[in-house]
Amino acid sequence: MRKFVILGGGYGGLAMIQGLISSHLPPDIELVLVDRMPFQGIKTEYYALAAGTASDFDLRIQFPNHNQLTKRYGEVTSIDLENKMIHMEQDEPIEYDYLVIALGCTDRYHGIPGAEQFTNSIQTFSSTRQTYQRLNDVKPYGQVHIVGGGLSGVETAAELRESRPDLNITILDRGSRVLSAFPSTVSAYVEQWFRDHDVNTRSHISVSHVEDGVVYNGDEPIHTDVIVWTAGIQPVKVVQDLNVPKDPGGRVLLNSYSQIPDHPEVYVVGDCASIPFAPSAQAAGAQAEQVAEILHALWRGDTPKLHKIRLKGTLGSLGSKAGFGLMGKTSVKGRVPRLLKSGVLWLSRRHFG
Repeated sequence: MRKFVILGGGYGGLAMIQGLISSHLPPDIELVLVDRMPFQGIKTEYYALAAGTASDFDLRIQFPNHNQLTKRYGEVTSIDLENKMIHMEQDEPIEYDYLVIALGCTDRYHGIPGAEQFTNSIQTFSSTRQTYQRLNDVKPYGQVHIVGGGLSGVETAAELRESRPDLNITILDRGSRVLSAFPSTVSAYVEQWFRDHDVNTRSHISVSHVEDGVVYNGDEPIHTDVIVWTAGIQPVKVVQDLNVPKDPGGRVLLNSYSQIPDHPEVYVVGDCASIPFAPSAQAAGAQAEQVAEILHALWRGDTPKLHKIRLKGTLGSLGSKAGFGLMGKTSVKGRVPRLLKSGVLWLSRRHFG
């Protein structure tokens, strides 16, 4: 049997499994899924778990069952590319013939002293649960600061406002407007929603360091009860430790088949891969589907045909009744994008669950 190991059961890893088992998987291939949890967490909705508007049970998708699929649960500590070996924290190493690295991302703290120690994360199921606990325990009229005004920061602030109307919520962003990656009309719509719902935004903030209960904008102390960090991401430490060429963001450089050039038996998908898209669940899933097609072609002895990856757009929510998004070059605002996002979530549960 040839052992095909998939590290990570997120959007990329799960799409990879679906793509492989749905189309004549060779009988001598044993798939091994390695993940720290016995289910996929719907990471695009972790902001709702943190805010308290969704339970963690709502955000779980069970992994598929298949007679050629084995599941291993635990923490990956390192990848030995030369000896084709995965080292685990409290388990025996796992050998592989083929490997897919789909381990996702972690927070990027930009070397800011105290940021990792004194802020709260929504990058993993476990850290998001802890963030929920911290936010839930804030006394009425307490201060919550969200560092980073991108998609995660905006959705977290809006959802928390819906969950805790008593709290003082402020987004601290280094740019001139929230959602700098979106057209200015979308930013203006979101800023107006925040004004209408009493969420504060502060722009041109340069976080110099963080202490317990204080985030510093240069020398200005901003006192707070809880700080949620949504100010950037990077590949997980296991990928950071790999001695392979990477782009400036730390993502692994790949050939056109999503292989590490010096290790063609190793594929990288999602947030760890240097692809021409911003990290997202949609990009990870689309790339993984392409890699599954590549593998089926190689196993048949054919030359893979690479279709162009096309993403459908980005949707964000402002609580349960409003939203925003970018579909191609068209901005969408209001009730419709919120309904669309709910529909996408329902479809992904149906597809994977």
